[in-house]
Amino acid sequence: MTLRLATLLTAVKKPTALFSGFGVWAAAAANAQITPGGIGMQPANSALAEEVQFFHNIILMPIITVISAFVLALLIWIVFRYNSKANPTPSKFSHNTLIEIIWTGVPVLILLAIALPSFDLLYKEDVTPDGQQVVATGDGQTVDFIFANDFPESRMVRRPKHLQVIIDNGNERRVLKNRADYRVDGFGEVDLVVSMTNPPAAGERVIIRGGRSVDHRGNVTLAPTMTLKVTGSQWYWNYAYPDFGDFDFFSNMLPEDQTTPELYLRAVDNRIVVPVGETIRVTITASDVLHAWALPAFAIKLDAVPGRINETWFNADREGVYYGQCSEICGIKHAFMPIAVEVVSRPAFEAWIDTQRALAGMEPLFDVDTVKLAQGDASALSE
Repeated sequence: MTLRLATLLTAVKKPTALFSGFGVWAAAAANAQITPGGIGMQPANSALAEEVQFFHNIILMPIITVISAFVLALLIWIVFRYNSKANPTPSKFSHNTLIEIIWTGVPVLILLAIALPSFDLLYKEDVTPDGQQVVATGDGQTVDFIFANDFPESRMVRRPKHLQVIIDNGNERRVLKNRADYRVDGFGEVDLVVSMTNPPAAGERVIIRGGRSVDHRGNVTLAPTMTLKVTGSQWYWNYAYPDFGDFDFFSNMLPEDQTTPELYLRAVDNRIVVPVGETIRVTITASDVLHAWALPAFAIKLDAVPGRINETWFNADREGVYYGQCSEICGIKHAFMPIAVEVVSRPAFEAWIDTQRALAGMEPLFDVDTVKLAQGDASALSE
């Protein structure tokens, strides 16, 4: 479900938007907020969220609609065809083998049609990506490049779809095609040899990405660059950044007089800030009762359970502010635990990290001479 699904997603993009919300949410796409009168999902801001919406709009909704219409038509037919006036002498048979086979077999087939793609989605949401990349510089002569396939046995790169080769000349990037632009030797071995058909020009960057987490666009999802620790409490959120000094802060809903009518019940005093195009690991727990951390734009909804740590992840396609809400009834102020995630560029993220470290009494972590981008322009293939 890679290239074919990507084609289907492109083909149904416009009708799906109209079907899922009749276009009412389009104006709110930049900030992914609730739209008055809207009935569809928030615009997706990740490849995984696109797959979830595709599953809902193109698989679940048609099946549900057809079943509901069929049952309604059957009930209407029975009411008019078999009432006491139209059918004063009812039949007395008690079994029909063919009908019993049909009403047992058809639901099984329907469940299979729903289950198979849902298993794939559940797996992608449950397993945090572990993709890696190698960046080399072309010299105009070298055609062979090595990718270390040092994953656990069950996660090793074994198929062409588990590997991407990208050429970046500084002005544009292009994704090369297997066999046409390069070939790979050693699938399943410790080292893969990527042999180019033509040597990359001097100064061009050769980016090789490998991993088993491949989205519907055909892009390899790289391993997380950071972890966000989320703790739910009555009735606010606590966030910590362990990779950058483990500073933390509380996030509370803004009072009505401190925000706009459109953002009231969603705006918070302290937003989460994450870099665009990078995989973010999220660990979730609670300090008192059950909560749930839900962000529709990223297809995330995971329980926060006291004494237990749950894990999920997301990779944002676009910058902006995205809103969510506690989705587990946790007390009288359950409706007042909004979530706000601000997705920014990597430089803006690093500047924000240093600001937060300064507030916590720590030295700056980043400076103009330090390169901390672990995923090496990971957002390049997000569109």
